[in-house]
Amino acid sequence: MKTTCLQAVKDAIAAVTQLQEPHHVSFMVEAANQLALCFERGNKVIVAGNGGSLCDAAHFAEEMTGLFRSPRRALPVIALSEPGHLTCVGNDLGFDQVFARGVEAYGKQSDIFVGLTTSGNSPNIVKAFEAASRLGLYTIAFLGKGGGKLSGFADLEICINGFSTSDRIQEAHMAAIHIIIELVEKQMFGAPQATSYLLSKS
Repeated sequence: MKTTCLQAVKDAIAAVTQLQEPHHVSFMVEAANQLALCFERGNKVIVAGNGGSLCDAAHFAEEMTGLFRSPRRALPVIALSEPGHLTCVGNDLGFDQVFARGVEAYGKQSDIFVGLTTSGNSPNIVKAFEAASRLGLYTIAFLGKGGGKLSGFADLEICINGFSTSDRIQEAHMAAIHIIIELVEKQMFGAPQATSYLLSKS
């Protein structure tokens, strides 16, 4: 069991280590720039994913609507996770439409759509990207396994390769998301400050 555990740790480190590659660093910096510009002009961000990637999407949203490292104003990010919407659209129109309908409902030109899919082939995420592009949203993709059908589709993408299962890819995606949020906060609000509010939470 120890051998299995150590190999899993090494694999997790290898996935996150990919973020050091120059094109991945450029992705994170540009994603942060685009998000900050979106918020500064009064637009919003819509995020979607399936399963663990939906949990990552919700995590991304709550870090923005709440706070990450510093007290600051809430930033508008919507994770497409409302059960009534998902089950209504899934039942009436098909599960492949659940996120596209969410984009159509909330998306406006110059908003940002962020989609997470470790295969790049999830039909509902593919259709959501198509809807976002059609409506004039800027698109950011978190991908894996070569990118699948979404490779090259989004305005900006990251692809974590070398893993056949989703877990390691999602771990790297979440690390990238945390780094991007850190960059957004620094760009918009300056360096984090150690405040009595933050200290009271520890």
